[in-house]
Amino acid sequence: MKTKTAPQISPVMQQLSSYIAAAPKKPLPKDVTEKTKHHVLDTIAAMVSGSRLLPGKKAISYIKTLGGVKEATVIGSRYVTTAINAALANGMLGHADETDDSHAPSLCHPGCAIVPAALAMAERERRNGTAILRAVALGYDVGCRINMSLNAYEFREDGHSTHSFGPMFGAAAATGSLCGFDSRQVRHLLSYTSQQASGVSCWMRDEEHIEKAFDFGGMPARNGTAAASMVAHGFSAVEDVFAGERNFFVAYGRAPQPEVLVHELGKTYEIMNTNIKRWSVGSPIQAPLDALLDLIREHKIKADDVKKLVVRVSHQGANTVNNRHMPDICMQHMCAVMLIDSFVTFKSSHDEKRMQNKKVLDLRSRIELYGDDELTRVMPSRQGIVELKLRNGRELRLHTKAVRGTSDSPMSRAEVDDKSYDLLAPVLGKTRARKLCDAIWNIEKLTDARKLRPLLQA
Repeated sequence: MKTKTAPQISPVMQQLSSYIAAAPKKPLPKDVTEKTKHHVLDTIAAMVSGSRLLPGKKAISYIKTLGGVKEATVIGSRYVTTAINAALANGMLGHADETDDSHAPSLCHPGCAIVPAALAMAERERRNGTAILRAVALGYDVGCRINMSLNAYEFREDGHSTHSFGPMFGAAAATGSLCGFDSRQVRHLLSYTSQQASGVSCWMRDEEHIEKAFDFGGMPARNGTAAASMVAHGFSAVEDVFAGERNFFVAYGRAPQPEVLVHELGKTYEIMNTNIKRWSVGSPIQAPLDALLDLIREHKIKADDVKKLVVRVSHQGANTVNNRHMPDICMQHMCAVMLIDSFVTFKSSHDEKRMQNKKVLDLRSRIELYGDDELTRVMPSRQGIVELKLRNGRELRLHTKAVRGTSDSPMSRAEVDDKSYDLLAPVLGKTRARKLCDAIWNIEKLTDARKLRPLLQA
């Protein structure tokens, strides 16, 4: 009888799979625990508010046609379905808008895939709050490192969607952790995730944000959860998808660096390097809004004072948000709103009718947007420059280098709470919104993820 030869497993896979398997029992540092709560609450708020936007409505109505065992909640509804279906819907809700977090070095939005997947699997497996926090932090570590190992910028230039790949592996790691996988099961999990890894960056041409919500949140959350569900059911797989013949890195990347997957695991937590948006608008608009707010407050500027506004961001950023027809991803419109209102809220950044307002349109005609070589070179730092010419002849200029909410200028717990409550209250009501915020800040006390359901349903 021929004996089986033990499969060759690379040092990278050995270390990575062992780390993922051990993560459920490894306490997080205090600052990482706190930051993870910020991102869980911020993403839940994005999902709840997203449930009332077009991509969210489409996701919920679609999932209701699928049926399925009642394992997890579709947030913003009273529908309960399989963890896989819930992860798909809630992932789309999480990126139904431009409200969710982002990780600049890996060019992705990790939260909108990882948090929905983790919550869905935590409901299915009836895990506690501590397990959720550890799974989410793990998901950010794995998902972000996948993209960085592929050189995210080259990967994007080749047409791949960084926003789909990394978060998919992050969702898989998080759900695998909640399933309690050993290192061999983790290796199989990563293999099934690799087989589903996909995404084409033509999402930029999606005008209604529906496919984009699927590409960024729904698809990666669903696929990562599906991979974990299959392995939990007993599916076997290739032992090392990251090394050997025809492996993942052979298929993807010009000059991949698999060792990045395990670099400083357990020391550098990528959730600490992930940005939370202060404003519910596209990422390239964040810095200019910060700069305008500072100038408005310091110099008491009113919209009527402005003769001309010049905004400079990276070339990629300018291309993404230049005169778009959706308010929250249109640089000129959002800068006009900031100057008129002296602030930007979720409501004002989503008021489509206001894009036809005469006062807004008049101010927009005086706003110019340019891609800037200097600001392109400093990417992934999302910097912005605003140059104001006032009717009285004064000229003001401000270069925002550290956007509020980034790792260089993180938002406080109070700021995250304020933003989240503002997103939650219109859907859940003030009382339930306050209870949900408080529940996440005290999530270690949660004994069963299903106990969150009454606060998440609407």
